[in-house]
Amino acid sequence: MARLLLVEDDAQVRSALSRALTDRGHAVTSAVAGMPGLTLAVEDRPDLVVLDLGLPDLDGCEVLRMLRAVSAVPVIVATARDAEPEIVRALDAGADDYVVKPFSAAQLDARIRAVLRRGRDAGAGAEAAPVRVGGLLIEPAGREAFLDGVRLDLTPKEFDLLHYLALRPGQVVPKRELLAEVWRMAYGGADKTVDVHLSWLRRKLGESAQRPRYLQTVHGVGVKIVDPGT
Repeated sequence: MARLLLVEDDAQVRSALSRALTDRGHAVTSAVAGMPGLTLAVEDRPDLVVLDLGLPDLDGCEVLRMLRAVSAVPVIVATARDAEPEIVRALDAGADDYVVKPFSAAQLDARIRAVLRRGRDAGAGAEAAPVRVGGLLIEPAGREAFLDGVRLDLTPKEFDLLHYLALRPGQVVPKRELLAEVWRMAYGGADKTVDVHLSWLRRKLGESAQRPRYLQTVHGVGVKIVDPGT
């Protein structure tokens, strides 16, 4: 069973798809517009989003771009727009698949299973594999982190934050992405939450915001983890 979010403004289509996908064993939540859909995508953490493009408040591609800024959740665009430029635009914006209305519930279900299967195959073992950045070694299986061979005494959230950043070495991660992915907070979460945990984490890594080694802040953008030896 997958937890699905259906963002569709047409009441008949929304009801029919929700019923059909539920009958196929999925748990379905729905939204009638883009902004409510974004909030549900961040708060409820569905396994996959089915997104219409013709929404009453925002164009679906804009919703997709906003969602991609804070989440890697798989997205299938399900729309009546069949022009090639629209398909290319949606895929470039981050869609994992594109299906044109009208389509059967069986076809959509098959596409959902295929996208989720690809995601599982691609990510198999990645989240559980040890991660090394310079003298930092992170062991997700045991939820332990070591600095130069010495075990760090981290809180669960400090570990999650460090692990999330370590999986993206050298990449500037926006604070809103950290709030969404590490704290599971929707839009409007306080950046101060990230700042405080970064401060605690820096102290345990033997550094400070003024003299960073591993955790470097890019003002106005976010934070990145780097190998101080490079």
